Amino acid sequence: MTIYQTLLGADFDRLHPKLQQRYALPLDTAFVATGVMQTIQSGAVWMRPFYYLAAYMRFLFPESGTNIPFTIRNTCHALPNGELEVLWERTFYFPQQTRYFDARMTIDPVKKVVKDYLGSPALFYADLHFAVTQEGRLVIRSGLQRFGKVRIPKWLEGRVTVEEGYDDQKEVFTIHVFIHNPLLGRLMMYAGEFTPQSS
Repeated sequence: MTIYQTLLGADFDRLHPKLQQRYALPLDTAFVATGVMQTIQSGAVWMRPFYYLAAYMRFLFPESGTNIPFTIRNTCHALPNGELEVLWERTFYFPQQTRYFDARMTIDPVKKVVKDYLGSPALFYADLHFAVTQEGRLVIRSGLQRFGKVRIPKWLEGRVTVEEGYDDQKEVFTIHVFIHNPLLGRLMMYAGEFTPQSS
């Protein structure tokens, strides 16, 4: 049983069957998929220095675009202390630049949150709250956030909403991610579709 099954408990069975397969993630077996982001939008132009720094840490990036090819790779492995961790590796192939968005996830079974360590090195941290919709989609929302060990004030947070589903007619996974700040507005948004490949 991987971290998402442990976290969601009985709600895991309410996910669309394809999402259950995707998030079962057997130990040391990768889920690999390719797809296209119909749209990717970053934030304001004046924030470019922040985006370039974040891109160096394989986190956010300054590019926007349409119909951007991408790949995603998720791998679950055991840490030395026996805790399970899932590595997320997302790669976006812009015409002039390849960008990355990495994360490492474990769970806090007491607080019932996913502990999300963003980037490489992982300087950003966020609590993630997982929920299942009536239609069987997965919705993820961010909570407490830190930079290093310092708590980020709420007015500086990048508030995250993710919705992942499966389109039975097109036989593709769907993904929509929106990151915004109460003062700065949109920090990043992307939406697209993907299909699994051989690991």
